[in-house]
Amino acid sequence: MRLFDDAMFQMFAERALTTINGGGAEWGECALTAERIFEGDADSWYEEWAATATMVRGWAEESDRAGHRVSARETYLRASTYYRVSYYPLFGAPVDPRLIDAAARERACFARFAELSDPPLVPVRVPFEGTYLDGYLCPARGTAAEHGPRPTVIAVNGYDSNVHEMYWAHARPACRRGYHCLLVDGPGQGLALVGQGLTMRPDWENVLRPVIDHAVTLPGVDAERLAVIGWSFGGFLAPRGVSGDRRVAALVADPGQWDQLENIRGILPLPGELKERLPDVDPAELEPHLRPLVRSAVMRWRLVRRGLWVHGLHSLGEYVVELDRYRLSDVVADISCPTLITTSDGDPTAAGAQKLYEALDCPKLLVRFTAAEGAQGHCESWNRSRYDQRVFDWLDEVLN
Repeated sequence: MRLFDDAMFQMFAERALTTINGGGAEWGECALTAERIFEGDADSWYEEWAATATMVRGWAEESDRAGHRVSARETYLRASTYYRVSYYPLFGAPVDPRLIDAAARERACFARFAELSDPPLVPVRVPFEGTYLDGYLCPARGTAAEHGPRPTVIAVNGYDSNVHEMYWAHARPACRRGYHCLLVDGPGQGLALVGQGLTMRPDWENVLRPVIDHAVTLPGVDAERLAVIGWSFGGFLAPRGVSGDRRVAALVADPGQWDQLENIRGILPLPGELKERLPDVDPAELEPHLRPLVRSAVMRWRLVRRGLWVHGLHSLGEYVVELDRYRLSDVVADISCPTLITTSDGDPTAAGAQKLYEALDCPKLLVRFTAAEGAQGHCESWNRSRYDQRVFDWLDEVLN
């Protein structure tokens, strides 16, 4: 499913294409949008995806006014996806007003989708350090939801996603299997970053704890059967978050990760002496050596436009030094619940999966996804059905 020669634009387009099997997009709508975009032109990208989103939202509103609930909710969901995809090239600080506008439209379309869902998704607001974290409780579907409290999945996001994309990745498979699913954007993620300016932080145990505090008060949530699933950078944040919290009955890290500075130390283009002194260096010392990392548009977007914005930093040197605060080695001994670690062919983010698996002193399972099953790459995006099968089968056995 290749739509662009430009590597960055293709990467962004895949964020829509991989949701097709879950109703988050349609190939025809994506392909027609791509035909109108000038390769490498961020303004063209934004304008054409936003135009498609607005067109599809109009279709949703037509069905909505006529009382066709299923058609309306399915179409609102696709419109939400296209608004989200429209603003990826605009990442960075100061925040582009077009990103804020598109994110607001994405949120409105998803909110109407949530209202029309059967059962409806319930907006939640988690009290958090004098402010709040927004999200949704997605109830289990079908008769299973009527049989008392349900096991509940708490989803932990990554760097550049949000609760709306997590619906496709986590809530949809969970709810179809009789689980409730709680989606919440934490600091540095989605609504919390764009709407509130909350930036990323390493002590995710202090983020997840209030989320769990709130989760156990929600109707229908079985406090004895809580699972935490983290995807992408959430594969680091979720293990950190559950450490020391005995209320969590199961953990999934997709993919498993380890101390962030250790993960990248070997590939940093730094002189040996400077590399050995990390993190005890002046970030300004690193700057001249790090410039080769951002020669490609993809890496410039990942490290500068996304990375610095998410962390609230100003330079690559600061970013490298900051990564030393993101450690699992400090807390891995406090993870006691059954844990599933994923790794997959062709995903450099999973480089620390084996190390995390070996360090765990709890019931554990390492699951490898392969090219032979079409599930290679980051977060098994092109075969989430295979991921869902293996992970939720394991959760069924652990929780039930």
